[in-house]
Amino acid sequence: MPAPASTNTMDIGSITLLIRTHLWAQILLAMVLGLSTGLLLSPHGAALLTDNTSALAADWLALPGAVFLNLIQMMVIPLVLSSIVLGLCSSGDSGYLKQVGMRILPYFVTTTTIAVSIGIVLTLTLRPGDHIDASLVQHASAAASRMSDPQLMPSLSLPERIAQLIPTNINQAMVTKDMLQIVIYAIILGVAITALPLTMTAPLTALLQSVQEVSLKVVGWAMMLAPYAVFGLLAELAIRLGPDAILGMSAYVGVVLLGLLLLLSVYLLMVAVLAHRSPQWFLRQVRQVQLLAFSTSSSAAVMPLSMKTAQDSLQVSPGIARFVVPLGATVNMDGTALYQVVAALFLTQVYGIELSQGQILMLTITTVGASIGSPSTPGVGIVILATILHGIGVPAQGIALLIGVDRLLDMCRTAINVSGDLTACLIMERWLGHRLSPQPPASADAQTSAS
Repeated sequence: MPAPASTNTMDIGSITLLIRTHLWAQILLAMVLGLSTGLLLSPHGAALLTDNTSALAADWLALPGAVFLNLIQMMVIPLVLSSIVLGLCSSGDSGYLKQVGMRILPYFVTTTTIAVSIGIVLTLTLRPGDHIDASLVQHASAAASRMSDPQLMPSLSLPERIAQLIPTNINQAMVTKDMLQIVIYAIILGVAITALPLTMTAPLTALLQSVQEVSLKVVGWAMMLAPYAVFGLLAELAIRLGPDAILGMSAYVGVVLLGLLLLLSVYLLMVAVLAHRSPQWFLRQVRQVQLLAFSTSSSAAVMPLSMKTAQDSLQVSPGIARFVVPLGATVNMDGTALYQVVAALFLTQVYGIELSQGQILMLTITTVGASIGSPSTPGVGIVILATILHGIGVPAQGIALLIGVDRLLDMCRTAINVSGDLTACLIMERWLGHRLSPQPPASADAQTSAS
């Protein structure tokens, strides 16, 4: 009998050591505990607390998550600016920059189009809107009468949208958190620095390296809160949502999740065929990033961890990682694009709106365009979706029908978004990594130590 007891003690010790030394294990444990606690306290679950008390408990449980996200988002803009500029400068070759741009932008557009196509095929084939309970539509109509009009993106012509990509006032872009304008500004700044002699740009490059190191240090402090943030955010989600809302929309949720799984399979196929790496190896390396993205619903929150994972675990060149990850967090929203087109077509089925092939084609183009440059923060998908629904004539109450399960799907699509960014890093490394100039060791060391 002593032998089994000894083995059991060793297993428990191994699990404890795993949780203490691996962030992904801490996050996974926090997810399980958070969901369990939320369902116990939720009035829609075990109902250990009353409605008012559970709402108050949800607010306090979510506090570590709010502090964590605010700390991360506080450093997103300086981190994106410095990372993109330093990533471009690390090549030291304007010809290389042209090669990167000619590959990465068409790559992002192609993968987003694939994601939208998967969503369209699944929704038109499985037709989840035909299985919706009529009582849910009535409930959504009542909720919509109490809601303000959904926020819409401004209606601009294509030339106006292209012109607005160039920020006339970078300070205003930072205040409004227009990440696409900030990325464009950083790219222009990085290309300009590369085109000038090193003696003239060395002070600015050194300053940007310091900005990046300081940003990563603050992010490192924030990451210490990650497990507590995950616990609180998921507990709040379970308290407020409960299992009933998810079950009522199970057909819609199932189609979105199936689409995201198919999109992840496409990424794994690309890893195998284009990057010549094992899909199983890739999933092992990125699981920590996926779990954090799933828990926080924010690509921006995991951007520093994504860059560190790309360099340390996936062995991607620092120049590629620092350029592709921040750019991908802004323009490579494949999971979000898939979710938006499924939601739009689902609601057309619910309300009996038939779309022609031309309208579906325009919906595809609109979704691809709207997903590019959308802020990498929780809940932004609803704002973009409101604009898409407005364009195809879906009633405003459609938003209220989806809002109950949006947070859960936001978590899932964010995990796919960051997986797409890391897939892009691997593929760009395969195509262009050998053409990079050696990275200055001081900057690389600072990157690693700060993370």
